[in-house]
Amino acid sequence: MTLTLTGWIHTIFGIIALIAGFILLWQNKRISWQPQLGKIYLLATLLTAAFSLTIFNHGGFNVAHGLGILTILAVVVGMLAEKYQPLRGLNKYFVALCYSATILFHLLPTTTEIMIRFPLDSPWVSSLKDPLLHQTFLIITVIFLVMLISQMWWLRKQPDSSFS
Repeated sequence: MTLTLTGWIHTIFGIIALIAGFILLWQNKRISWQPQLGKIYLLATLLTAAFSLTIFNHGGFNVAHGLGILTILAVVVGMLAEKYQPLRGLNKYFVALCYSATILFHLLPTTTEIMIRFPLDSPWVSSLKDPLLHQTFLIITVIFLVMLISQMWWLRKQPDSSFS
């Protein structure tokens, strides 16, 4: 299966987004629009999700397209919450949940594409229903939940004034 131009653009923005997201989480323990890298992450994530809505490798509209829509919603809602602070004391948690969820939304379809395509001569999984793929999703989701709980714990210890 070869990549179209749209597929390549989607993949490049996705790689940029994931690298930026992991750096942000490692260095800052959260994703925010404030640092330049946050802007790069959120814009690359929006572009990746938008391009994903035009890719139909596995038939018609599927779960990956749903994740693309959820990603766009999470970024837009997170940006609005970060700017307008509608939840006051809970806002920093809500923004972190919105933005961090996009990491999970990146990883699930990325994992699917990697496991269906590689190694080239004998991919790890042969279909979207393969148990190995679903076990990998479970592992990624558990790791994400541990990261999210750790992030919320860290946010709890931060003064509210440090999150504008």
